Amino acid sequence: QVQLVESGGGLVQPGGSLRLSCAASRFSLDYYPIGWFRQAPGKEREGVSCISRYGRSIYYLDSVKGRFTISRDNTKNTVYLQMNSMKPEDTAVYYCAASTTNFCDSDSRNFGSWGQGTQVTVSS
Repeated sequence: QVQLVESGGGLVQPGGSLRLSCAASRFSLDYYPIGWFRQAPGKEREGVSCISRYGRSIYYLDSVKGRFTISRDNTKNTVYLQMNSMKPEDTAVYYCAASTTNFCDSDSRNFGSWGQGTQVTVSS
C-alpha cells in the first residue's frame, strides 16, 4: 500500500518558520497533485495548500496566503510546505495526501494515501 510520510514538525515561537516535507515510498509523487491539510484539537481537518503535478496550479487557505509556500521537487519525490510568520492558530497536526481526482482542491474526501501526520506547535 502506498503511503506518504511527513516530517519537519516541531515547536516554534510566534513569527518563526518551519519547513515540512512529504515523501513517498513505493510510488512516484509526480503522478499526483499533493495537498497539505491540518487538524487542530476539536476542529475539523482543513485544506491548507495543494500543488498540481507540475506546480502550475496552487491552492492556499486564505489564512495562510502570503505566509506559507508549497513546492515540489519531483526528482527527490518530495513536496514541501514552507511556513513563515507562524501564528499560534497554525498549531495542528499537519498531514499530506495525494489527490484521487487529479485536481487540487481543499476537500479531504478527494485525497488518499494519507501520512501519519506531524505535530506543529506555535507557542512562546
